[in-house]
Amino acid sequence: MEKGKFKWPFGFYVCSLSFTFERCAYYTAKWLMAIFVVATAAEGGLGLTKADGAMMSSFIVAFTYITPVVGGFIADRWVSPRLLVPVGEIIMGIGYLFAWKATGKASLYIMIVLVSIGTGLFKGIVSGVNGRQFPKADEDMLNSVFSIQYSFVNIGSFCGTTFLSLLAINVDYRLTFLVCALLVFWDAIWWVFGQRFIANDAGKVPFLVDNRVEAVDESAKEKDSAPLTSNEKKRVAAILLCTFFSGVFWLIWYMVYLPVYYEFGPVSQKGLGWANWTIGNFEMPTAWFDSMNALTCIVLGPILAVVWAKMAARPKGDMSMFKKTALGIILLGLGVAVMVAAGVMSGEGERPVGIWLIIVVSLLMSVGEMLFSPLGNSFINKFAPKKLLGTLLGVWPLIIFFSGLLYGPLYNWLQNFRFLYAFSGVTAAILACGIILWVLSPRLDALVVKDEE
Repeated sequence: MEKGKFKWPFGFYVCSLSFTFERCAYYTAKWLMAIFVVATAAEGGLGLTKADGAMMSSFIVAFTYITPVVGGFIADRWVSPRLLVPVGEIIMGIGYLFAWKATGKASLYIMIVLVSIGTGLFKGIVSGVNGRQFPKADEDMLNSVFSIQYSFVNIGSFCGTTFLSLLAINVDYRLTFLVCALLVFWDAIWWVFGQRFIANDAGKVPFLVDNRVEAVDESAKEKDSAPLTSNEKKRVAAILLCTFFSGVFWLIWYMVYLPVYYEFGPVSQKGLGWANWTIGNFEMPTAWFDSMNALTCIVLGPILAVVWAKMAARPKGDMSMFKKTALGIILLGLGVAVMVAAGVMSGEGERPVGIWLIIVVSLLMSVGEMLFSPLGNSFINKFAPKKLLGTLLGVWPLIIFFSGLLYGPLYNWLQNFRFLYAFSGVTAAILACGIILWVLSPRLDALVVKDEE
């Protein structure tokens, strides 16, 4: 398809808005868990410790990033992806209802389990359906497609953490969990009625079955079931390497939220008061740190979509996925360095620093995220062997299971040391990782080679 005649199918917006509603609920609940767990019973919370809050936050991130591997496997082989999506949303909604009525840890663990299962039947599968709406001739546009999809994701995150956080703080924590449930129930309705607009019959049948339907002769079918070629194996290795380095990024990225909530957050919101969150008589919720991230991503999505398209049109082509990932890691390291500087300026709690430092941390983290994270789906759609598409779309977030599982315990372990020493070490480690990846990127780029004749 010629670029001048390119049209965005309405099904793209069906998929992307599905992310908006679901991510609005998820990111609200992710922040709310950390605050709800440590708030006293009189304030409407559970009255547990900061360590409990860190672990609960860690678990909800971790387990919502491992189940997409299982969901992708099911979508590849057995069940229509279009059917799995609303089923997953209904399961998530039931999970949020458990949090609405939570009286202790058990109810929250049930919520984590149900939301994780539902996410596994939703997240990677919707991206897979969305990517398959675009003909093979338009693969060069997938970076733009998934960058814009990422903006829809962050519109949901922004609305949830900006507005629902005010409901949580000023009205009731539990009511906010109920709103999260209603959002994903509505999302299931949106998908059921909107899937008729999805182009190219994407997701009507399992992804692998779909590949075989597209085959035009028996030799093509045999190729689909044949063992991976040498070049296909290299491509899988490239995807797995990018996945590993993205895991390093996400381990630190998620952990940064905890000192923002607990050390730099205002005392009234269970922080230690290292930063001043007050503007006039209004005290901003710590959830607005999440909102700053989401707003940055919303703005950068369309901009980077244009940038990547123009870079791809250059004679030397686009910057490689490995270099984009390395640059994202380096920017994250600089963000942690700014947080360390804020700790120095505050005297580790002797005097609150200006909120502008926290804004700079969020901006550096967010730009680093946007440089590579939205492109993971594009990278996989371009280079994954067809028989492994759904599985590898699930493997991309799989590493975040390990990152999510570890960032809470890592934060709790770092509490054994002075903040400045602990997070200076984190800064050095993450910057070193990004620089090493940048240096090695030319060799790693060679793994992504052209198709064999």
